[in-house]
Amino acid sequence: MQITFKLFASLGDYLPASVRPGNEMRLPVADGATIAQVIEPFGLPPKLVHLVLVNGKYIAPDQRASHVLQADDVLAIWPPIAGG
Repeated sequence: MQITFKLFASLGDYLPASVRPGNEMRLPVADGATIAQVIEPFGLPPKLVHLVLVNGKYIAPDQRASHVLQADDVLAIWPPIAGG
């Protein structure tokens, strides 16, 4: 199955160079894949995986290892953001 994987702000640097300008890519994942399983190969530092949304719905940190993705889900991740 495929999902749309989006990384925002500084996390965009972890995407392949060819998709960095748009900050997203279509990604083939195994049936039954969890958020944690999708994130792991990209080498994202856990402290930078702050806000995680699936189809616009917030997924709490304690649910990311068990939340199973479905075909055509949109997984979006933001790092912590500070303002001033």
